[in-house]
Amino acid sequence: MDLHFINSWYYGLSPTGQLALWSVVKIAIAIGVLHGIAAYAVLVERKVSAWIQDRVGPNRVAPPFIKYVPVLGPILTRMGIFQPLADGLKFMLKEDFTPAGVRKAYFWLAPAVAVIPSLLVIAVIPFGSQIGSQKMVIADLNVGILYTFGIVSLGVYGIVLAGYAANSKYSFLGGIRSSAQMISYEIAMGMSVIPVFLICGNLNLNQIISWQVQNHWLVLYSPLSFIIFLVAAFAETNRTPFDLPEAETELVGGYHTEYGSMKFALFFLAEYSNMVATAGMMVTLFFGGWTLPFGGLDQPASGIGIAILQILIFLAKVCALMVVFIWVRWMFPRFRYDQLMDLGWRRFVPLALANILITALVLWAKS
Repeated sequence: MDLHFINSWYYGLSPTGQLALWSVVKIAIAIGVLHGIAAYAVLVERKVSAWIQDRVGPNRVAPPFIKYVPVLGPILTRMGIFQPLADGLKFMLKEDFTPAGVRKAYFWLAPAVAVIPSLLVIAVIPFGSQIGSQKMVIADLNVGILYTFGIVSLGVYGIVLAGYAANSKYSFLGGIRSSAQMISYEIAMGMSVIPVFLICGNLNLNQIISWQVQNHWLVLYSPLSFIIFLVAAFAETNRTPFDLPEAETELVGGYHTEYGSMKFALFFLAEYSNMVATAGMMVTLFFGGWTLPFGGLDQPASGIGIAILQILIFLAKVCALMVVFIWVRWMFPRFRYDQLMDLGWRRFVPLALANILITALVLWAKS
């Protein structure tokens, strides 16, 4: 199959067919990159925790043939590059055991429901400008942020279903904790981005990036919004110091206590995929998305090389925020539950309201 045949076939498609083809390609690439980052974020987390605790971390797992690669093989092995592959293989080969007494339909449904929201959120996050006439976003919605918060709010259903279906007091307590925690911090997170709407005057994520190109990154205009969003993101993704729904020292494993094999892997994947999606939202809203304020990297791509570079810039920013997520987990202790709720309702909600009011007054004074 030569290039001429491919070009003829592609340009022979209707505009709808071309759009569908590009959408499938972008979906496949986005999901593949999302899951790749999630898998290797686990390795980075294990390495960072080992460094903080003065340990070595994964440095043994390697396929048999790698010992025949002279220099690169031992280096990759010591870095633990093959550890995520071994973990994935372990999950696939473990016995898929369903405990007696669980509500089976909900027990099987919960892991799938938990992993879906992160896949839907990345559909509206621009990961580049464009390649040719194709925008580097799966769905360029005019209400992208509202769509995102609508999808994020669905993430709690998988956890609540898992807690209810497992017929275990530990799982049930984890599900109840998660529902209260997510509802509490979704309010603060939603209000934290209202100043972004006020400043940019737009809900489209591409337009928000364009505004930052013409001015400066929004983290400089509304740093309090970013801080509230960041802390709420820890709570929304159940990360330490807000990991009360799991809380191994209190609830064994919380909502996923009774899960194993691939069903547990889906919960694991959901947590890290949600971290990646949340980091992508923060990069888009506060750090200029795929742009850099120099070298012409804040303009639409003029060629495929520049387009790929912009995608790499976006991924580098996402990975930097992922390191923040990981570092905080191993540096701060878990809140008590009353402290978590107090911080959400009595600190962040009033603070977010005050931030909206101050931003509105400043914009009114400048108008």
